[in-house]
Amino acid sequence: MDEHRTAQRHRVLKGGSITFNGAAFSCTVRNLSKAGAALDVGSPVGIPSAFTLMIDGEDAGKPCHVVWRKAKRIGVAFD
Repeated sequence: MDEHRTAQRHRVLKGGSITFNGAAFSCTVRNLSKAGAALDVGSPVGIPSAFTLMIDGEDAGKPCHVVWRKAKRIGVAFD
Protein backbone atom coordinates (compact mmCIF):
# COMPACT_ATOMS: atom_id res chain seq x y z
CA MET A 1 0.00 0.00 0.00
CA ASP A 2 1.39 3.38 -1.00
CA GLU A 3 1.70 6.03 1.68
CA HIS A 4 0.15 9.35 0.59
CA ARG A 5 0.29 11.26 3.88
CA THR A 6 2.41 14.39 4.11
CA ALA A 7 3.06 13.94 7.85
CA GLN A 8 3.51 10.83 9.98
CA ARG A 9 0.48 10.04 12.12
CA HIS A 10 0.64 8.84 15.70
CA ARG A 11 -1.79 6.40 17.28
CA VAL A 12 -4.07 8.02 19.84
CA LEU A 13 -7.36 7.22 21.53
CA LYS A 14 -9.16 10.48 22.21
CA GLY A 15 -12.79 11.49 22.27
CA GLY A 16 -13.98 14.15 19.90
CA SER A 17 -16.91 15.81 18.17
CA ILE A 18 -17.60 16.53 14.53
CA THR A 19 -19.39 19.90 14.51
CA PHE A 20 -21.15 21.77 11.70
CA ASN A 21 -24.19 24.06 11.37
CA GLY A 22 -25.02 23.71 15.08
CA ALA A 23 -25.02 19.88 14.92
CA ALA A 24 -22.49 17.54 16.55
CA PHE A 25 -21.56 13.88 16.06
CA SER A 26 -19.42 12.00 18.58
CA CYS A 27 -16.25 10.38 17.26
CA THR A 28 -13.04 8.75 18.44
CA VAL A 29 -9.73 10.06 17.14
CA ARG A 30 -7.66 6.96 16.28
CA ASN A 31 -4.55 8.56 14.81
CA LEU A 32 -3.40 12.14 14.52
CA SER A 33 -0.76 14.32 12.87
CA LYS A 34 -0.31 18.02 12.18
CA ALA A 35 -1.89 17.43 8.74
CA GLY A 36 -4.88 15.20 9.55
CA ALA A 37 -6.52 12.38 11.46
CA ALA A 38 -8.51 9.15 11.24
CA LEU A 39 -11.82 9.18 13.09
CA ASP A 40 -14.06 6.31 14.16
CA VAL A 41 -17.74 7.20 13.81
CA GLY A 42 -20.98 5.32 14.43
CA SER A 43 -21.92 5.94 10.81
CA PRO A 44 -20.48 8.29 8.19
CA VAL A 45 -24.02 9.03 6.96
CA GLY A 46 -24.91 12.67 7.50
CA ILE A 47 -21.33 13.83 8.05
CA PRO A 48 -20.55 16.57 5.51
CA SER A 49 -17.36 16.83 3.48
CA ALA A 50 -16.13 19.79 5.59
CA PHE A 51 -16.56 20.38 9.34
CA THR A 52 -14.78 21.40 12.56
CA LEU A 53 -13.18 18.67 14.66
CA MET A 54 -13.23 19.28 18.40
CA ILE A 55 -10.78 17.02 20.26
CA ASP A 56 -11.34 16.44 24.00
CA GLY A 57 -8.77 18.35 26.04
CA GLU A 58 -7.99 20.90 23.30
CA ASP A 59 -9.33 24.45 23.38
CA ALA A 60 -9.59 25.19 19.66
CA GLY A 61 -11.44 23.28 16.96
CA LYS A 62 -9.67 22.15 13.80
CA PRO A 63 -11.37 22.98 10.48
CA CYS A 64 -10.98 19.97 8.21
CA HIS A 65 -12.30 18.15 5.15
CA VAL A 66 -12.91 14.46 4.44
CA VAL A 67 -10.28 12.72 2.32
CA TRP A 68 -11.71 9.17 2.49
CA ARG A 69 -14.61 7.26 4.03
CA LYS A 70 -14.98 3.62 5.05
CA ALA A 71 -17.76 1.77 6.91
CA LYS A 72 -17.15 3.37 10.33
CA ARG A 73 -13.96 5.38 9.83
CA ILE A 74 -13.20 8.60 8.00
CA GLY A 75 -9.89 10.23 7.17
CA VAL A 76 -9.62 14.00 7.32
CA ALA A 77 -7.05 16.61 6.34
CA PHE A 78 -6.79 19.79 8.39
CA ASP A 79 -7.40 23.06 6.52
